[in-house]
Amino acid sequence: MAIGILDTRLHFPDPRRAGSDGLVAIGGDLSVPRLLLAYGSGIFPWTVNPVTWWSPDPRAILELDGFHVSHSLAKVIRKAEFEVTIDRAFREVMASCAAPGPGRRDTWITPEFLEAYAALHDEGHAHSLECWQTGRLVGGIYGVAIGGFFAGESMFHSVSNASKVALFHLVEHLRQSRFELFDIQMLTPITSSLGGITIPRERYLRRLAKAVKRKCAI
Repeated sequence: MAIGILDTRLHFPDPRRAGSDGLVAIGGDLSVPRLLLAYGSGIFPWTVNPVTWWSPDPRAILELDGFHVSHSLAKVIRKAEFEVTIDRAFREVMASCAAPGPGRRDTWITPEFLEAYAALHDEGHAHSLECWQTGRLVGGIYGVAIGGFFAGESMFHSVSNASKVALFHLVEHLRQSRFELFDIQMLTPITSSLGGITIPRERYLRRLAKAVKRKCAI
């Protein structure tokens, strides 16, 4: 399939026409309107200089009633070792997700991404959930929300289990707020162990179209 080349116009090719690797388009910018159009269309950015836009098939999601809590994680949750907050430290969560960690020297979360998603956050479209321990940020997750749709972008931890606890509380919050679709883009061993699954892109796009119309709030 042909890859779309974006210019200053605010548009995207149909993600159903993406290549086998999921690449939809190249170019454009990371402005708030373009990012909202992308996520609402089932597309997300992955690199800058140039910006690349993706819609993989299959697509990974986490069903809000399908989160798997292991016995060990349940014990950590019951002990309430962490203070959990929402939108208290969005930039700090993103910066921590971007920082080098064990087995990860490079990151796709560049300064350009940080500024773009901080702008989304300032306008109420991106959110973070934080885990604190003795006043120190030790885990968190951030993502983009449109209607009843949430796209989880990245998570981090500096204390064992903090990111899993953050994800658990985010799933609970989204479920209670009547969100319909939690997108995790691509499956990893961690998200798979927590209940993540993959579905065909076509089914994902149908569910996305329904979810974004729902009136929900973080």
